[in-house]
Amino acid sequence: MSMKKSIHIEFQSFQSIKEVSDIWFDLFIKAQNATENSFSPYSEFRVGCCLLLENGCTIHGYNQENVAFPSGLCAERVALFKYGTEHTSPITHMAITAKSLNHITSHPITSCGGCLQVMIEFEKRQKSNISVLFAGETGEVLIFESISNLIPFAFSDPDFER
Repeated sequence: MSMKKSIHIEFQSFQSIKEVSDIWFDLFIKAQNATENSFSPYSEFRVGCCLLLENGCTIHGYNQENVAFPSGLCAERVALFKYGTEHTSPITHMAITAKSLNHITSHPITSCGGCLQVMIEFEKRQKSNISVLFAGETGEVLIFESISNLIPFAFSDPDFER
């Protein structure tokens, strides 16, 4: 017998980055600044990410393209893997933004599936939520209290968990 089920996903929506808290605004600016270091000569699409740790440290990442596609890496994974090699304080917040050299990004830019999978594993590993903000250069801003709201059917297997 089949059953119809639904998923409820909660998030906050703001009309502008000016409406968010000071913490989120600061992280957005840092993520936006990280886009300036992006190496994206092929797509001309610059993505920046900023992580805030429980101890107050911030970590930045930006996308890295490579002519031997898909050898590049997204901003989210650059920041998370840097965090993983140097830090142990839990991640509390994550801001992700993007801009194109061809047009203004006027809507939230969300993470790709590969990044979402990496993000959810960091959240599961630290056993506490990571709040995430998505924003373009202008327009609506989305804030999710947990990455699990973004990927409710993340790849997982109880046999892998310890």
